[in-house]
Amino acid sequence: MALKCGIVGLPNVGKSTLFNCLSNAKAQSANFPFCTIEPNIGVITVPDERLAKLEVLVNPERVLPTTVEIVDIAGLVKGASKGEGLGNKFLGNIRETDAIIHVLRCFENENITHVDTTIDPVRDKETIDIELQLKDLETVEGRISKVEKQARTGGDPESKRLFKILSVYKDVLMQGKSARTVEVDPADVKLVAGLQLLTNKPILYICNVDEPAVIKGNAFVDAVKEAIKNESSEMLMIAAATEADIAELDDFEERQLFLEDLGLKESGVNKLIKTAYKLLQLETYFTAGVKEVRAWTYHKGYKAPQAAGVIHSDFEKGFIRAEVIKYNDFITLKSEQACKEAGKMAVEGKEYVVQDGDIMHFRFNV
Repeated sequence: MALKCGIVGLPNVGKSTLFNCLSNAKAQSANFPFCTIEPNIGVITVPDERLAKLEVLVNPERVLPTTVEIVDIAGLVKGASKGEGLGNKFLGNIRETDAIIHVLRCFENENITHVDTTIDPVRDKETIDIELQLKDLETVEGRISKVEKQARTGGDPESKRLFKILSVYKDVLMQGKSARTVEVDPADVKLVAGLQLLTNKPILYICNVDEPAVIKGNAFVDAVKEAIKNESSEMLMIAAATEADIAELDDFEERQLFLEDLGLKESGVNKLIKTAYKLLQLETYFTAGVKEVRAWTYHKGYKAPQAAGVIHSDFEKGFIRAEVIKYNDFITLKSEQACKEAGKMAVEGKEYVVQDGDIMHFRFNV
């Protein structure tokens, strides 16, 4: 399951620096607006300590972690919703992502210019919010003009439902709020997804701080916390410049010593990826054999056939059953055979809801 996150933010807030920490691809990083014009794309592995432990026990020919695609999207300015700056290109790139990582500058440095001269992360957040909301309002009003007549003249039930949803979104967007603040009936989720509203995407705010503030934060971070307290969002503090130094270290032990000196247990990059997973309600199951140990990403709540479909659509179509071993049982008993002998391998059918960390083997017939 491919996951794509878009990194956004005003020019010179640290987007490209953060992207370089996340990916081996090196985006250009410089002290002027629109340094990033074309979106840089990097594929990164998802950190999962469980995969390493399975590798030790199984000793497979290869190990394949799950991955996330990160897109560093061009900087945004006021008026982007009307095509100012690189607006149309920027907004089009966001539409293609599953989640938004919004970088906010929460540090002062007179050597790094800010597009609005002063440092104010809440203002910066609102600048981008407004542009995305205006673009969504344009989308909603365009759809309303197409379905309104049909809905009002006794059209099909779906048109009436869509018109009602669109009207709610229009009211919310007109109030300067994002689409994600609207509570949607589960029956209408597919209709809403078809709108592809930018402000309906899950969002993770990254407060880019300097090194002294990476643990306790600062007044800028406090202001952001207050501004987003009523949003369904996540927030992390990351010192992007420090993360860049960590990324330059090839040796794992050196990285850990660096983190310990800062009083951190893991890098901000690892936290970011894990938080993105949580935000998108994603979990991981494993397949483990002598040929390959592999991590697979699925949506929380998937039943066994859907999870099988992550590997191949034929697995879902021809699903017969799933043989499931709990991760902790596998680690304790140290092999698939030992789990079988101890009665720790369960045979599950189509209604089984997959759990994070399950080690699975699918039986299917096409």
